[in-house]
Amino acid sequence: MITLLPDHVANQIAAGEVVQRPASAVKELMENAIDAGATDIKLIIKDSGKTLIQVIDNGSGMNEVDARMCFERHATSKISKADDLFTLTTKGFRGEALASIAAIAQVELKTKREDSELGIQLTIEGSEFKGQEVCTCANGTSFSIKNLFFNVPARRNFLKSDRAEYKYILDEFIRIALAHPTIAFSLINNEKEQYRLPKETLRQRLVSLYGKKYNPRLVPVEEKTDIVNITGFVCKPEFAKKSRGEQFFFVNDRFIKSSYMNHAVLNSMEGLLQGDQHPSYFLFLEIDPAKIDVNIHPTKTEIKFEDERSVYAILRSALKRSLGQYNIAPSLDFSLNPDYQVPITPKGRTLKTPTIEVDPSFNPFEQEKEIGNSTLSGGFSTPSTPSKPFRSTNPAEKGEHWEALFEEIQDDMNTAIPEYQKEITSLENEVEIEGSRFAFQLQQRFILTQLKSGLLIIDQQRAHTRVLYEQYFKSLVNSSPLSQQLLFPQEIHLSPGDMELFKEILEDVESLGFDISIPAEQCLMINGVPFETKAGEVDKIIDSLLDSYKNECDAWKSDTHKYMAKSLALSNSIKTGKALNAEEMNQLVDELFACETPFVSIHNKPTAIILEMNELLKRFQ
Repeated sequence: MITLLPDHVANQIAAGEVVQRPASAVKELMENAIDAGATDIKLIIKDSGKTLIQVIDNGSGMNEVDARMCFERHATSKISKADDLFTLTTKGFRGEALASIAAIAQVELKTKREDSELGIQLTIEGSEFKGQEVCTCANGTSFSIKNLFFNVPARRNFLKSDRAEYKYILDEFIRIALAHPTIAFSLINNEKEQYRLPKETLRQRLVSLYGKKYNPRLVPVEEKTDIVNITGFVCKPEFAKKSRGEQFFFVNDRFIKSSYMNHAVLNSMEGLLQGDQHPSYFLFLEIDPAKIDVNIHPTKTEIKFEDERSVYAILRSALKRSLGQYNIAPSLDFSLNPDYQVPITPKGRTLKTPTIEVDPSFNPFEQEKEIGNSTLSGGFSTPSTPSKPFRSTNPAEKGEHWEALFEEIQDDMNTAIPEYQKEITSLENEVEIEGSRFAFQLQQRFILTQLKSGLLIIDQQRAHTRVLYEQYFKSLVNSSPLSQQLLFPQEIHLSPGDMELFKEILEDVESLGFDISIPAEQCLMINGVPFETKAGEVDKIIDSLLDSYKNECDAWKSDTHKYMAKSLALSNSIKTGKALNAEEMNQLVDELFACETPFVSIHNKPTAIILEMNELLKRFQ
């Protein structure tokens, strides 16, 4: 039997797509404020949005009829017919956001138009209208969402921790703030002001969000074509990170995710980045709304381009041009080789053959000095040491006692021979031992050594990562690792979202041997690092830990030691391209085969392969 669902049930079902978490409600309300023409938007959060989400703007406001209509399904002022979808210039268009939010929360609306003397206050709980009255309020609109998912406890239980949910809210806030630098924004979390962003330029907005150290990293990008206009900034390749999070694409001031366009950015920096690094960029694409389709995903973060190949090529060329213009990428040098350049002789001068001047009166044996207590040339004196009696430099005396002199030298050599022979013998023994297993490095990536059955080929980075992983894991499980204090503490600046995530794993990171304090909102002070960790690698280790936590959050919590040891091993391991001497190669081979699983890397890939003699013989047949 087919029945028609009630409106409140339909709204609750629709809310599953529109409002997935508190951050989704923040996004919808802030976009509505922008569409209303607001120039100042305030966001107030309590308990990561679970208790309160309030958005206050100074936009156009609504009259009494619109205030009641906005909570109905598919009620919108953005479009009137289907063709309007292809000329969208606003953020929202489906009219489902407010109806979905009202179905799963307690909503209070205050709104007032500029030409009205009094405002209107509405109260709705779970799609049920509770009351309407006249009130006094400022021009604009104020939405208060209380107790999100209060009537859907199953959805509320599936929400993550407060820090994780606040991080999602912060991400949405930053995206909207970046897309509209000419609008003033402020964020208050648990009665504490986190951001106060005035009207400013895009560069100033980036510095306000990510810190002053971000300013010299930015490389401007600007390109205007008939197809697309590109503006924004890309960070210098040397500041690329292993973790994602600072990759922003905006199409017509709408944040999007596009792996295809991200590939264009990576392609433009080919040769400037390592394989596991991700550059930071903030790129704005302005394109004809008729040539894109934004209505392909409920979250409206994916866009279909009409001619994506052309956009790809233009974006790649614009980035290459900017990197070359600001001398970030190496450019071709057409200057002549100085080794083949002939110096030009000035007019009126002739070249002279260089001559060597010799002092004929110089005699190196003319003045000899005692070694015991004499002062050498330049004013330096040698320490007084026990020495043999001074022998005369008279040639006659030398001629008389030359045999005795030879005998004395011979006695000294005979005395030193036994010790010298011992050193030679020891060295021969070492060479003999090392010669039994000769190691060779191939292209600074593979280590080749001989086995009875054939040839052993080892990937040096995977092998060293495996060795370090087992060492760190045993150290974390059995006892706390040793820590070494830094003479000069190191500052590391993180984005607001990364900082919130890092606070969740701070205790786990300190258990590795780190000594960390947080003097400011977006700043970490590294006072101590684990033993045998280089101070210059600390920022890479922090990025690796954050990247691991972002990608495998649930698994991290269940097996913290495993993922921490993995991140630390990846950061401190020998990288491909590092030259190793014979001793280092042999030590790595010994440590690898001392591991519990020597032939498998931490990513379940082979660390070494054996090339059998039979296979080699077949190749020569």
